[in-house]
Amino acid sequence: MKIKTAISLLVATFSWLQMPLAWSADTIVVVGESGWLHQPPTPVSISGFSGEADEVIRFDLTVQGFTNVPPDVAQYLLSGSNNGNLTGHATDKNNKSSLVNKSYTGATLRRQAHAFVDDFLTAIGRKGIGGTKIAFKADKGSSGEIYISDFDGGGAQAITSDGVIVAAPEWVTGRMALYYTSYKFGNADIFRHDLGTGKRTGVARHPGSNISPAPSSDGSKVAMILSKDGAVDLYVADADGSNVKRLTKTREDDSSPCWSPNGEWICFATKINERRSLCKVAASGGEVQRIPTSGISNPSEPDWSPDGKWIVFTSQMGGFDICVVPASGGTATVLVSGEDPSWGPNSRTVVYARRQGGRRVLSLLDVPTKQTKDVSRISGSNSQPSWAK
Repeated sequence: MKIKTAISLLVATFSWLQMPLAWSADTIVVVGESGWLHQPPTPVSISGFSGEADEVIRFDLTVQGFTNVPPDVAQYLLSGSNNGNLTGHATDKNNKSSLVNKSYTGATLRRQAHAFVDDFLTAIGRKGIGGTKIAFKADKGSSGEIYISDFDGGGAQAITSDGVIVAAPEWVTGRMALYYTSYKFGNADIFRHDLGTGKRTGVARHPGSNISPAPSSDGSKVAMILSKDGAVDLYVADADGSNVKRLTKTREDDSSPCWSPNGEWICFATKINERRSLCKVAASGGEVQRIPTSGISNPSEPDWSPDGKWIVFTSQMGGFDICVVPASGGTATVLVSGEDPSWGPNSRTVVYARRQGGRRVLSLLDVPTKQTKDVSRISGSNSQPSWAK
């Protein structure tokens, strides 16, 4: 999990609500702030694909709010073949318009299938996630290693091989680079890792704890939690760790910083009057402001959606739950049991960790429909996912 004030293991249970739905091609989707959280899946009919291509297409659509239904009740018809390369067709059944009619060449069949779904989503005004990456911690007993993979778990590869405690990888937006905490030199230090060159640079190696790195959306700054001045507080620095500035001076431990997409605010978790709360502070410094999460207590591990509208977070109310609240605060909604949430670049799908038996499994959640799928291509126990934006 990604409780960023400590490198510890938390137990979560997993459950989700499945509601019977009756489909018609004229399904009306309610929009608006509250309506967005309670949408039915969009009905599509998928035909003609086989094997891995069919599996990838169905997976991608499920975690982005679609469900496969018979053609007569579908809103969209997706068909094609994959004898060698993939050919895909997408039609809007309601207005009988062709959305995609394309043959895909090059790359692997998996990537062709991802590209077809992305092209379909683009045609209906949505952003696809087929070519995106996640980073995560692979649990290795008392230690772990940082891995990256495609968002569905394909092509997983180790980034570190230190055999020590590592934690909380975070992507630099738009770049193949990560920040994370490692005990490589016997202390909780923050590193920046360029995945193109393999170069790893120490960013924060102050006395005490250096944890929870969170780069700004433009990559010029990094927020982090440091204890170098005695208390565990929120700091911000230039991307290389220089020009360190303290943003909070609290009597409680701060944790889990994340940035607003415009780079103006940093959201984090702390305690106010003995109650854990989400707060924000201007990246340039100033008064700490509480973000209300009405109906939900013990919030931690916030992540701000790329469109700026929502904050997803973990709540501990008996077990661990993934919750969401408007970025300005308000009534929070429980989505699913789990922890370590991270938004996808489409501002609708979330990757998170859940407990399954004696291991932790990465899963994907479509927030409006509550549909989930495990990232089953990754074996072993894995946690602390971060989605590249």
